[in-house]
Amino acid sequence: MSEHQPDGETVDAATVLPAEPEYVAGGSRRRKRSRLPGCLAVLVALALIGGGLWFAGTKVTDFVSDRFSSAPDYDGPGRGRVLFEVSSGDSAAAICRGLKDEDVVASVDSCISAAQADSESAGIQVGFYELQKEMASADAIDVLVDPANLLTSSVTVPEGLNVDQVVDVLAKGTDFGAGRFRNVLDQPQKIGLPDYADGNPEGYLFPSTYAFGPKDKPKDMLGAMVDRWEQAAEEADLEGAAEELGYTPHELMTVASLVEAEGRGDDMPKVARVIYNRLENPENGVTNGLLQIDAAVNYALDKSPIARLTLDEIDSVADSPYNTYTQQGLPPGPIEAPGDAAIAAAAAPADGPWLFYVTVNLETGETKFTESYDEFLGFRRELDEYCDTQSDRC
Repeated sequence: MSEHQPDGETVDAATVLPAEPEYVAGGSRRRKRSRLPGCLAVLVALALIGGGLWFAGTKVTDFVSDRFSSAPDYDGPGRGRVLFEVSSGDSAAAICRGLKDEDVVASVDSCISAAQADSESAGIQVGFYELQKEMASADAIDVLVDPANLLTSSVTVPEGLNVDQVVDVLAKGTDFGAGRFRNVLDQPQKIGLPDYADGNPEGYLFPSTYAFGPKDKPKDMLGAMVDRWEQAAEEADLEGAAEELGYTPHELMTVASLVEAEGRGDDMPKVARVIYNRLENPENGVTNGLLQIDAAVNYALDKSPIARLTLDEIDSVADSPYNTYTQQGLPPGPIEAPGDAAIAAAAAPADGPWLFYVTVNLETGETKFTESYDEFLGFRRELDEYCDTQSDRC
């Protein structure tokens, strides 16, 4: 049996066995028979053996206990700076070994004892922490159990941004310039884009709040955004829905981006239905396969979304594949990054005959839907009146 000691030492606990019987060397003279009766002799022997084992075991236990209780520990408070990472699946022992290797604590055993004494140590979170060399073990554990001590750069990327806008947000929220992110995007295979994105990250950098660690580089950050998009796509069953609706997954992502730009909340599945109705009934004699979505034209113009476009603006990019007033069908790809709700709406559109929608109140987002062109014109007049009397956002 072995007891493991600090720093790899091993103490062997010898088992006490009864002595071998003594034989007289030479001659054939027999040993003198014991005067104790046989049963009593056995009992005495067993008592001696048991006592010896108890004595040896007690001594070993006391020795091991003394060694553990007196495991080396620094007094603290520490010096310098150590960037320490807790990885997924790390046990207390693994964390303590890492701390010992970095000379944060004096011994693994003192660290484990400190972790066992802290009921919150089981909840230590994955990530990076700033510690010091030569800390008291209890002080090091105190740092690790507090989530507020996680070292992260929190960056929020809102829905509806195009790639250039996403890069600007990342550059402002991290220690890396926009050029570093663009260099990675020039090599899109590094960030895990799906094959059907054809190397274009537009629409696939998922909008969310990210906590980036101090060792994360632009490739890691952009890759995390694509990973988060993949999660949203799986939750919406993007590929299965695309097959059922008769589109490619990339086309559904394009629809989702248009829905993100044009819809709000519960209206998103209805906006998606309008888009599909126009795409799937090009000979309806009303919309003639044209989506007529201002947000797509704004993308061609490289302008922020506005409520209404002028005829001159539409004509200035008449040949652009993103001009949904002059080009039938979907644009060649997403125009911005859709969130969970827009992706879900594209994958599961509402049922309805609508061909038109108008957001008649830009403040509240109130949107009206119709299949009638005349009713649509009435909604447009309602928007005009709103813009003239209640808003300067038009």
